[in-house]
Amino acid sequence: MPNLNNNTKIIIIFGGVYSSLGKGICASSISRILKELGNKVQMMKLEPYLNIDPGLMSPYQHGEVYVTYDGGETDLDLGSYERIGGNRISRNQYVTSGQIYNEIIQEERNGDYNGKTVQVVPHVTGKIKQKIYNIISSQELDFLIIEVGGTVGDLESLAMIESLCEINKEVGKERFLPILLAPLIYLGGTSGELKTKPAQHAYRELCKLGIVAEMMILRTEQDITKDVVEKMGFHCHIPNDYVFCAKTLPNVYMLPDSLFEQDIHKAIYKYFKLPLSPKANINEWKKFTNSIKEAKKKVVIAIVGKYIELHDAYASVIESIKLAGYENGASVELKWINSEPLTDKNVKSSLKGIDGIIVPGGFGSRGVEGIMVAIKYARTSNIPYLGICYGMQLAMIEFARNVLGWKDANTTEIDPNTSHPIFKYIDGRMRLGEQKCVMVNKKNFAYKLYNNQDIVLQRHRHRWEFNNQYLQDFAKKGFEVYAISSDSEKTVEMAGIPSLSFFFGGQFHPEFSSSPTKADPAFSGLLKACLKKKK
Repeated sequence: MPNLNNNTKIIIIFGGVYSSLGKGICASSISRILKELGNKVQMMKLEPYLNIDPGLMSPYQHGEVYVTYDGGETDLDLGSYERIGGNRISRNQYVTSGQIYNEIIQEERNGDYNGKTVQVVPHVTGKIKQKIYNIISSQELDFLIIEVGGTVGDLESLAMIESLCEINKEVGKERFLPILLAPLIYLGGTSGELKTKPAQHAYRELCKLGIVAEMMILRTEQDITKDVVEKMGFHCHIPNDYVFCAKTLPNVYMLPDSLFEQDIHKAIYKYFKLPLSPKANINEWKKFTNSIKEAKKKVVIAIVGKYIELHDAYASVIESIKLAGYENGASVELKWINSEPLTDKNVKSSLKGIDGIIVPGGFGSRGVEGIMVAIKYARTSNIPYLGICYGMQLAMIEFARNVLGWKDANTTEIDPNTSHPIFKYIDGRMRLGEQKCVMVNKKNFAYKLYNNQDIVLQRHRHRWEFNNQYLQDFAKKGFEVYAISSDSEKTVEMAGIPSLSFFFGGQFHPEFSSSPTKADPAFSGLLKACLKKKK
C-alpha cells in the first residue's frame, strides 16, 4: 500500500439511472469552486469501457477525442476538466478498463506475477488504485476529484467501483466523499410530477456495491421544491443540506455559480471538517459568467464538417468559439453544414447569412469535396475562415487546385497516386500532444495574431503533413507560411492568405488551448474579423 500520510481529500462523482447526465460538468464545477477558494485541485476519470482509449473510435460512438498536452487521446469530459475545472490534465489522469487489462496481460506474459493466478481482486483493483495513488503522491493536492464513467450498476464498471471501496477503507471516511448524480424524472400531462424513485434506486444500487453516497446532486429540467429535497434526504439517509440541484441552465459555465449559491462548498468543507472563511467567494469566476450575460452582439458561424449530426464530435471547437465570443462581447450562433451535399450550385444558399466559417479536424475522404466547395466560397467571397488541422490541409489543397491550377492536387490520405501530393504521410507515426510552432518571422500575420510570440505551444493529432517541395509555389500566389515545426522536418504549422480579412489555418488543434480566461487567438481572431466585417 502506498504512503498515505498526505492529506489529499478524494471526491468521487457517480452517475445513476442513465448516461449523459453531465457528470463531467458537475465534477468540473466542483473543481472550479474549490480552486476559486484557494485549493490545489486535480481531476481524474475512470472509464469502464475496454478500448485502450477513444483514438480509434468513431465520433458517432464517442464524440470528440480530446488530446492532452502530453499526447493522451481521451474522453471529451477532460475538456470540461480543463475549461471549467481549471486544471491542466495529463494522460495519466484518464484510465480505461482496456488500459488496465492490457497492462496486466502484458505483465502476466512477461512473467511478472511469478506463476500466480491473476484475478480481478486483487490485481485489477490494485492496478486501478495504483493509478489513483500515483496522482495523489506526485502532486501536493488538497482535493482529487474522480469521475466514474458509465452508470451505477453497469457490469463493466464493477472492478473500478470495487477499487474505490478499497480506497475508502484505506484512507478512511474522513478523506473520502462519494457524490451521486441522479436524475429526477418529470411526468407531464395530468400528473405533472417530478418522480424521485429512479434516483432512490440508483442510491440503493450504489450501496449494494459497497459505496454509500454522502451527498446527492439531482439532475432536473425543472426547479425543485423543498419537499423534494426532504424526500430524497429521507429515503437516502442524507442530510437535506447535502442534497443539491443541477438544473439545466442556459449555459454550462453557469453551473459553478448555481452550486456555489446552493452552498455546496460549505457542505464539502463541513463533511471534511475543514475551516471555511466567511468571506469565501468565487468572484473571479463570476466576472467571466457576467461577460456571458453581457454578450449582446450576434455572430453566426458555420461549422462545415461530416459529423455534424453529433455535435459532441466538435465539443471543444464549439466551446472555443463561444469563449471567443464572450471575450469579444458577442453571442455566437452556430450553423451546422453537412459537407456531403455541398456543391458550387448550392453553396451560396447553404451558407446564406453566415459571418464566418470553421472547418474542424477529421480523417478520411467522405465529405471532403463539399468541404473544399465551402473553402473556395470563403476564399473568393472574403468570408473569415478558420481551418483546423484537416481544415488547413483542405484549404491548401483547394488553393492548389483552383489558384495554382493543379486539378488533381490532393493529400495522399485520399489519393496515394496524385501527381501533386500537397500533404504526405508521416512515416508510420502520429504527431500527438503539445509541440512547438516556430514563427517564420516577426512581420507575418500569425506573429501578430499570437501576441508577438516567437514560439507557440499547440496540441496536435495528425498523420499527414505539408509537402515542403511546394512552398515556393504557394508563396508566389499569396498563400503564406507563418510558422513551422521545431523538428528537422520544419513542416507547415500555420498558414493563410494575409490579403483577405481572415483566412487562417493551423496544423494543430487550437480548440484544446482555449479557456474561459483566454480563448485561443485563432478563435478570437476569427470573431474579431467577423465583427469588423459586420460593421
